[in-house]
Amino acid sequence: MNPKLKFQPVSHSWVALHPQPKGVIQFIGGAFFGTFAPMFFYRYLLQYLFNNGYTIILLPFNFTFNHYVEAGFLIKEQYEITPELVRMAKLANYDYQVYLKDTNFSWVGHSIGCKYIALLEGFTALPQDHKELEQFIRNLVLETSKTSDPAKNERKSQRIVTDIETLIHELRQEQNKANKLSSYYVGEEKYIFSNLFIKGQTSVLLAPVNSGTDSAIPKFLAKIIDKLGWGVNPSPDETYALIKATNLFNLLGLVQFKSDKIAQKTADWFVNIFHKPPVDFQNTLAGGHLKPLGCKVGNYVINFPDSLPIIESTQRRSSQFEFYVGKLLQALDQKR
Repeated sequence: MNPKLKFQPVSHSWVALHPQPKGVIQFIGGAFFGTFAPMFFYRYLLQYLFNNGYTIILLPFNFTFNHYVEAGFLIKEQYEITPELVRMAKLANYDYQVYLKDTNFSWVGHSIGCKYIALLEGFTALPQDHKELEQFIRNLVLETSKTSDPAKNERKSQRIVTDIETLIHELRQEQNKANKLSSYYVGEEKYIFSNLFIKGQTSVLLAPVNSGTDSAIPKFLAKIIDKLGWGVNPSPDETYALIKATNLFNLLGLVQFKSDKIAQKTADWFVNIFHKPPVDFQNTLAGGHLKPLGCKVGNYVINFPDSLPIIESTQRRSSQFEFYVGKLLQALDQKR
């Protein structure tokens, strides 16, 4: 008999603790659906992953144009939640060993949620030396800048460097606290995190969207906001440049959908320009952009209207989507 999928609040997130976990999935949904009640909108997918032996962490995100800051918030959540997983598992008499090694944690994102995962992967390879980081960011800004004003580009570069160095400083403190708390809960010294960000952790992107300002507000207004420097940061071009410059993403799986126009550009960029992931770690499945959403009613799953049929059997739904997600996670874990 499968354990019951039951979410409880931990820090700013929601956690469904598996009694005998083989890994942890940190899930970031799309705009709106990933912020408001993701445990309802993505219920069938989450249930499938839970039944396959994963503890699930739902990471909601705030609506903001500063995606650097929001990505930082999400990685901080990992440090906040991990000791709690150990404590909660011990209290419930569940297996907790899997939580004591950061490479047992995976990321699954849908839509814009994938952009945050990509940023965290990119952050993993950033230079730690101040001068090297400055030059790296300066090159990134100049490569993608829409203005020829040197002073404006330099101010932007310095602002990004300051934000990243502040985040790194905060993460080192959070990492130290998380290791100490976890060691206290298990009664012996443990060093769970080998990296500040997500190096060594697998990730699966479902219909990824590298969104800009015009995806959140009308295009005519987005152009004005971007020109004033108040738009989405990093921009789609800056995000692509960061991904290419760091050249990691070696534990990546990608799922796109045949009738999905929203994610097509981003997915095509990964496959045809970045040339990752390898063919064995990508799939193009039936459905639209909202295919990952779905709720079970009896022996059927209710899909969103962009993925026909709207009502389909659990067996058909799982065989055409969830099965491939589970297979990707398993293959990526073996590759690691």
